[in-house]
Amino acid sequence: MKTRTALLGTLAVAAGAAVTASGVSGAAVPPGDSVRPGAAVAAESSPVGYASMNGGTTGGAGGATVTATNASQLNTYATASAPYVIRITGTIAVSGMQKVASNKTVIGVGTSGRITGGGLNVSQARNVIIRNLTFTGASDDAINVQYSTNVWIDHNDLSNGYDGLTDIKRASDFVTVSWNHYHDHDKTALLGHSDDNAGEDLGHLRVTYVHNWFDGTKQRHPRVRFANPVHVFNNYYRSIGSYGVASTENAGVFVDRNYFENVAKPTSLQEGSSDQGNIKAEGNYLANSGTPATRNSGSVAAIPYSYTAEAASAVKATVTAGAGVGHV
Repeated sequence: MKTRTALLGTLAVAAGAAVTASGVSGAAVPPGDSVRPGAAVAAESSPVGYASMNGGTTGGAGGATVTATNASQLNTYATASAPYVIRITGTIAVSGMQKVASNKTVIGVGTSGRITGGGLNVSQARNVIIRNLTFTGASDDAINVQYSTNVWIDHNDLSNGYDGLTDIKRASDFVTVSWNHYHDHDKTALLGHSDDNAGEDLGHLRVTYVHNWFDGTKQRHPRVRFANPVHVFNNYYRSIGSYGVASTENAGVFVDRNYFENVAKPTSLQEGSSDQGNIKAEGNYLANSGTPATRNSGSVAAIPYSYTAEAASAVKATVTAGAGVGHV
């Protein structure tokens, strides 16, 4: 097993603010994986993490490529039984939650693709990609995933909705959430429907969160119930209002080489009336931030895929350069 020593960076201290660097000496890297000091920003052609498993996630590849410029066209293509790559140009105002069926890619063109007023609902579907879109002003969730497998949510800009921005629940599985820019919002990324939903969710909700920018949002980055292991790595957290990552209802979350800046509570083990969860935290970089709370680290299951983690000190620069729309 490969190991690395703690990363100790030299940080400038501005306006007298206390800034610390934190790493874990001897933090283990799973076999076949590595830690790199930094990397060029380039959009992946396929997902890393859980969405690469269980046969992979290709969306509408192999189907026709079509363009939607209004809600009617989007509904026609998104609910069809055939595979489609659906290109979104301009702003589409949707009413409520627009269903997205299996074998679909919904992707914005350049920086023009916008969904407003409502959101996308991936329900009882398999093999869906949502990419390079701006979501704002949703009347419910911006993106909801339930009873679905192999979903990749990548390079979106999400803000100012009524409920969640990316909520994943009800036995969904093999999902990767990557390179998204979250801002101007409260309840950001829920993972797990409710405290009494163990019957559906135990053994599922396997999700990777990687290279996301949580930018001044308040809570749920993510807020996890039941799932084990959830992998939260190489994300940038800036000025989080309440807490970063929460693990509840005996979930197991690996908080792995993230950059926390101005985050008083990087992790939480209990929220609301939920029972405690478990967290393993390794190699995270803390700038004017609290110490991540951990519990029962040994009960957090091993990450089942190979991956390359960037050294935490480089994550801020990488993520701010590459997250959000316009990079695909």
